[in-house]
Amino acid sequence: MALKEEFARSGAWLFRWRSYLPLLFLPLFVHAMSEFSNRSLDDSLGGRWEVFCILVAFAGLLVRVLVVGQAPHRTSGRNTFGGQVADELNTTGIYSVVRHPLYLGNFLSWLAIAMFTQSYLVVLVAVLTFALYYERIMFAEEKFLREKFRGDFDKWADRTPAFIPALRRWKKSAVPFSWRLAAEREYSGMFAIVVTFTLLHLIRVWFERHWIRLELPWIVFLGVGTAAYLWLRTTKKQTRSRSAAGRF
Repeated sequence: MALKEEFARSGAWLFRWRSYLPLLFLPLFVHAMSEFSNRSLDDSLGGRWEVFCILVAFAGLLVRVLVVGQAPHRTSGRNTFGGQVADELNTTGIYSVVRHPLYLGNFLSWLAIAMFTQSYLVVLVAVLTFALYYERIMFAEEKFLREKFRGDFDKWADRTPAFIPALRRWKKSAVPFSWRLAAEREYSGMFAIVVTFTLLHLIRVWFERHWIRLELPWIVFLGVGTAAYLWLRTTKKQTRSRSAAGRF
């Protein structure tokens, strides 16, 4: 099999399982946290570093929110097992400055988790793994889009970078932004960030001090995140039969 076909085939497989395969790397993060006390920053600086990492993760979530909040129906979806879906080519809004904004958002959150360990090696492994992992997925997606939209895709790809945004190329989205749609699509990602950082902090505390306790800021962080998750989940169930600008 030629490399072109192999890239597309492996990319399609990774696309199908893209939500689950990163979990395989969590043991690496836990191992890094087990040696945390050997390189930990002082408490004041370490606390600010944790806040910075969380903000980077939520910046990634914000990118995803901007994407799905303006995505037309049957595009930029969670079409994991059904394969690629695109009834039209997104070229406005955030797609006017970068071709793969969802994966840019994923990268920021992935990078934030790696940085939280304060391990240069973990950050390096995470970045390289992400590059190899998502390169195949992006290749498969673009192959699908090129075959479906042909010249329109080529014109868009020629002027729009794949991963690093060109903000000067911004074009207003052709679809109005829906906060409700964005919240209903991304509330689980928000909660995943809250839970992941809370667990990593608890692991850090265990290996560093040999006891488990959440300080007040972390209790508030987890409590607010959990309350938001439950509220958004309940709201989604109550309004599932409705539409948001025809984009469910």
